[in-house]
Amino acid sequence: MKANALPGLPTGVLPVTPICRTFSVSSAGGKWTTISRVQLPITAAYAFTDYCALAQTLEHCIIDISMPPSGQLTPFNTYITLSRSQGRDMIQLLRDFDVRLFTQHPSEYLWNEDERLDKMDESTKLWWQMTKGSGGVYKRLHALT
Repeated sequence: MKANALPGLPTGVLPVTPICRTFSVSSAGGKWTTISRVQLPITAAYAFTDYCALAQTLEHCIIDISMPPSGQLTPFNTYITLSRSQGRDMIQLLRDFDVRLFTQHPSEYLWNEDERLDKMDESTKLWWQMTKGSGGVYKRLHALT
C-alpha cells in the first residue's frame, strides 16, 4: 500500500518545501555560535530496501529507520539495515526514530514460542529424571534401540 495522494496533487506527487534547521557549534575558545540553515530536504542517493541489502556490506550508509508512511518497521528490519555497514562510524541516520524499536521484544509470536519451548524443556527434564530414576521406562526404551 502506498501513501495516499495529497489533496490537489496527482497520485505519486509530493511537494518538496525548504526546511530550516538551527544548531550551535563551539569554537576553540569556547564561544558558541548559533547557525540556521534553510535548504531543500533532498538526499541524492542509491536506495534499496532492507531485503535487497541482505548479504551486502556497504562502506558508508545513510539509513532511515523511522516509521514508513505505510506498512510497518520491525526490529528485524532495523537489525538488517544497521548491520549492513562496515561499522557504526560509517552510518548516518537520516532522521529521528522511535526508540521503542530497540526496547520491545521483536515478535509476540516468538515470545510465546520461547515460553512454550521453556515449559517443554522443564517438563522433559522432569520426565527424564522420573523415568531414569525408576529405571523401568528408561530400560524399556534403551532395549528398543
